[in-house]
Parts: sequence; C-alpha cells; structure tokens
Amino acid sequence: MASTIPLRTPLDESELPRTASTATVTPGGTADRGQHTGTPVPDRGIGMSIGTVTITPDEHRQIFERLAPHLPPYLRKVEPHPCGWGLRFEFAPFTGREKTPTVPRSRYDDPRLKYIPESENRVEHRLREAADHILGELYDQAYREWKDAAYVADLRELVKDAPDRWKTYEREAKALESAYAYLRTAQAAAEWLAAISRLVDAQERTVAAAEAFDQRAVDIAHVHSKHLYADLSPGQALMAAGYPEGAQWHVGNVFDGYFSDALHSKVRRLVGEQDAHVAKVARLSGTGG
Repeated sequence: MASTIPLRTPLDESELPRTASTATVTPGGTADRGQHTGTPVPDRGIGMSIGTVTITPDEHRQIFERLAPHLPPYLRKVEPHPCGWGLRFEFAPFTGREKTPTVPRSRYDDPRLKYIPESENRVEHRLREAADHILGELYDQAYREWKDAAYVADLRELVKDAPDRWKTYEREAKALESAYAYLRTAQAAAEWLAAISRLVDAQERTVAAAEAFDQRAVDIAHVHSKHLYADLSPGQALMAAGYPEGAQWHVGNVFDGYFSDALHSKVRRLVGEQDAHVAKVARLSGTGG
C-alpha cells in the first residue's frame, strides 16, 4: 500500500505546514497565498519513476529540499500515485479568485534547479530533470483545479435570478401548449375567437418570459464559452455552483463573442408555426376574414 509523503513541518488543523511564515487558512478553508515553507520529504525511502527519470529515495529527499522555496502555500499533501508511478498532489480548496497557479519565476533563478547537460554532470542532470517534472506536474494539477473553481465562481456571480426566470418561462410555455392544444377540441369550435385570443395572449407571455430568461442566459453562455476547455461540463459547473437544475436550461451559445440560439428565437419559431397552422385551418374551413 502506498504511503503518504509527510511534510517536514507538522500540519495545523488546516493540514498546511505549521511554520512562522506559512500560509494561513480563511474560515472558508482556502489558504492565504503567502510563501510556502513546508518541505515534503519522502517517508521510509520511496524510489520511483518521475517522468523519464528513475530516482532513489535519497534523491527524492534532495529534490524536495530544493523545491521547498518554490512550492505553493496551498499545497497540503504529496503522496505516491496509486497507479504506482509519479506523485499525486492535494491542495487547499480554490475559490477561483486566486492568482492563476503557475510555476514561480524564482524556480528559474534558482542555481540548484537550472538546467545542466548530462555530459557536464550526470547526477545533477537527473536531479534537476526530475525536479522540473515534479514542479511542472504540481502546477499543472493546481491550474486544472483552479480553472474549474474559477468557472464555478463566475457562474455564481452571473446566474442571479435565472432559476426564477426559467420557472416563469416553463409555466408560460405550458400554458401556451395547453392553449394551442385546446384549439383541436370540439369545445373550441363554440368559442373559436375567444380561444384564438387566449392563444395569442399565451404566445406573447411566453415570448416575454423567454426574453427575460435570455437576459441571464447570455451572461451564462459567455461564461461557458470562456471556460470551454475546463474539465467541468456546463451542467457539472452549474451543479457545483448550486444550480443542479441548470443542465435543463436553454442557455444558447456564444461563438466569437456573439450570442446565438436564444430561447426567445426558439419560442418565436414555435409561435410562427402555430400561426401558420391556425391560418391554414381558417383558410381551408372558410372561417378566415
């Protein structure tokens, strides 16, 4: 069974290294992005493959000692990957409003991490190649998690009253469906003009409700477009933001900055089809004016 790689400094209640200058944790559980001083070091001697380099337990310790100044304060845990290769990282939860995780410039200025050709120093070449791979994988994973958090945070800001507007649209759409279906009943013949009038009213209310929802949908669609390459799907992001019903919303699309497939366009097409049908019935039955 793979063991967790402990941190050189003990963890506080937030599971972050407890040192004088380490990161603190807000009530929401997100690490303050100060300088990280805890150094993950391997326990019981872990030898493994890192990228194309196989490192010994002692080399593993050396690598993490060198990486210590460049590790992010939101790093909570480093452990061997369950598949038996490389490492897996655990971070404090991201809010999505932090600075984009990226390998710090300090890494490139560190003389103990700068590239050395294998022909110049074989041992140092291996250590630095492995260190570069570890740091790159760490920040890549952090970026993916942060990117998903940023997607969710953007939705939380912009969804606003979209759920209520969608419920209003659904109610009006059902009323429109009912009003249109009523025209096919025998009872409608006895009050045809009144039934048609109620259909028109229902059409107008449904179009208005769709337009009101589109005012929120256009912002949501822009967020989906902005985070097109996130690991989360639009439905998953809306669920994470607290709107599990959002996957059923007709949000439309944004491409190259332009909003298309709006809900009101869909409703207007439906209204047009209904009007054409009613007009044909009037023409064929001789009831038209």
